[in-house]
Amino acid sequence: MIAKKEAHQKISKLKKVINYHRYLYHVLNQQEISDDVLDSLKHELYQLESLFPEFITVDSPTQRVAGLSLKGFKKVKHSTRMLSIEDIFSEEDLKDWKNYLKKLIPSQKLDYFTELKIDGFAVTLIYKKGVFWQGATRGNGTQGEDVTQNLKTIESIPLKLEPQFSLKQKTKLSRETKEKIKILVSRGTIEVRGEVYMEKGDFEKLNRGMIKKGEKTFANPRNLAAGSIRQLNPKMAASRPLKFLAYDVITDFGQKKHSESHQILSILGFKTDQGLECKSLKEITGAWKKATKKRDSFPFQIDGLVININNNLIFKKLGVIGKSPRGIRAFKFSPKEAVTIVKDIKIQVGRTGALTPVAILEPVKIEGVVVSRATLHNADEIKRLDVRIQDTVSVIRAGDVIPAVTKVFVKLRSGKEKKFKMPKTCPSCKTKLVKGDKDVVWRCPNRLCFDRKKEYFSHFVSRGAFDIVGLGPKIISRIIDKGLVSDPADFFKLKEGDILLLDRFGEKSARNLVDALKAKKRITLPRFIYAMGISNVGEQTARLLADKFGSLDKIKKTSRIDLEKIKDIGSVVSSSIYKFFHEESSLRFIKKLKECGIEIQDEKVKTKGLKLKGLNFVLTGTLTSTSRSEAKSLIRSLGGKISESISKNTNYLIVGQKAGSKLKKAQKIGVKIINEKEFINIVKE
Repeated sequence: MIAKKEAHQKISKLKKVINYHRYLYHVLNQQEISDDVLDSLKHELYQLESLFPEFITVDSPTQRVAGLSLKGFKKVKHSTRMLSIEDIFSEEDLKDWKNYLKKLIPSQKLDYFTELKIDGFAVTLIYKKGVFWQGATRGNGTQGEDVTQNLKTIESIPLKLEPQFSLKQKTKLSRETKEKIKILVSRGTIEVRGEVYMEKGDFEKLNRGMIKKGEKTFANPRNLAAGSIRQLNPKMAASRPLKFLAYDVITDFGQKKHSESHQILSILGFKTDQGLECKSLKEITGAWKKATKKRDSFPFQIDGLVININNNLIFKKLGVIGKSPRGIRAFKFSPKEAVTIVKDIKIQVGRTGALTPVAILEPVKIEGVVVSRATLHNADEIKRLDVRIQDTVSVIRAGDVIPAVTKVFVKLRSGKEKKFKMPKTCPSCKTKLVKGDKDVVWRCPNRLCFDRKKEYFSHFVSRGAFDIVGLGPKIISRIIDKGLVSDPADFFKLKEGDILLLDRFGEKSARNLVDALKAKKRITLPRFIYAMGISNVGEQTARLLADKFGSLDKIKKTSRIDLEKIKDIGSVVSSSIYKFFHEESSLRFIKKLKECGIEIQDEKVKTKGLKLKGLNFVLTGTLTSTSRSEAKSLIRSLGGKISESISKNTNYLIVGQKAGSKLKKAQKIGVKIINEKEFINIVKE
């Protein structure tokens, strides 16, 4: 457990950092870090203050709701405080919340109401005798800004309330409640709260228009909605397609449940999420998972679900702690970015000898996956970020992207952090490291280095190369440790008796591995070239060489100048290829592979019939009728190109099951999206 003194220092630093970023976000409509990172910082502060409540102060970010009022707007005091909602991020957090409530009210049965948490700008609307009288921002929770004229420009906010009792409701309201609605609309005061937002399609269209005009674009729809409502000129707000979604009615109509408030809002003429009444945490989790899957399909941005204790009497009885009601939580979606601690920095040696610094992290869940390592790329990146051991950092993991450190919170440093120095010798074999004049990567030049050899062996048997099933990194390490192989060619000499020397290998598993090796002795030319692990040569370049020359012998005889003439192969890549095929060790290795029975299938040099020539493809998700590697090989054989990331040069995104973040980016920039069946039809035409 963290020491009291250290906790006090950390709380103080967290408050300063959070207040700085919250001021940027809520007062100036600017953003330096993502919402996920800010939520993570707030959650850490909330947890520390829960452990040490004696350090909670009135100026803590957990005790306030938003920023200060902007100059130019009249200040408005709220009839009841506009409170914030404490976040939870996991099923475990949800259970902890329930257990916490049961301790407070052990005899009460809890039921819940879930609704979408729209990522908008909170406002409150006041109606007098059914006419829209005043609208205000949340401000600091007690006092906001009068933005009535701007809110009047939003068509989804009724200027006059005209109850529609004919609407079908899941639960009928009582006769008394209906009568009270009629009375208060005609001669009383009604207060409604909700979010001003902009739909994603409208946001993208507006941003494109701003780009054409040479104006600065907005970072996200929430910022644009906030900026529009806070314009002193109502014409600016009127020019933007803003919408309003109501989530609560403050006025007492005799409603006994929060779900009834949503029914009342619909009757009054407001758009609202009808939500879902839940009897158990299992039902809540099911709704959360369903919303997570549908998240990108909603026309507006949502960042989770809001979970209310549905019974209003119990909700009121639970009360408020600080600025957040005990009976409500925001069940956030798994963040793509989170804050954690760098426990250490280790060096990873790659198959080409390249050294990559890796941050060893305090485990943190990002996008539903526990992350404990993140790449720091190279020494220059460590210097740019100024990342140190024991630093608090933000880490991003989006879709297929390898987790990476994106920001260091320098203001949270305690003085115990240690600077990292790149080693001068290889951590595996102690060989002196080298780096070219134009290179940013340090390398181990020793081809016999154990770590380098292990990575190269893993590459040799990987899916895009020889594709040997059952030969993972751990088994390869054990095979090397036992001295059973000196290079990858020796894999094909292994007998069942050799493999039985390894721990946890029985006769059947040993036989299966030997059979798997025998089955892969015949290999296509592109796969063979890729398997060689030539520096700067990936699957795409290997395919280019195979298509251009057709055989290994022709590639060997090609000059460096002729290699440079091939489109998409520059001087650096051509030098790597030429050097490999003119090194005695490489030629000996290829000869040894052939002696072990490896048969390389020559490629027929294609001069026509390349129906996908000039087209760029990206794949995402799991394909069912074929593997990704086979689909890529097919595309390349027909002249197409494969890329790992979406850009304006992408012609097609092929979407399989459980598509990642690439789908969202493709939709955003207008890339043509096709499914697996459509792709097969294209190549068959």
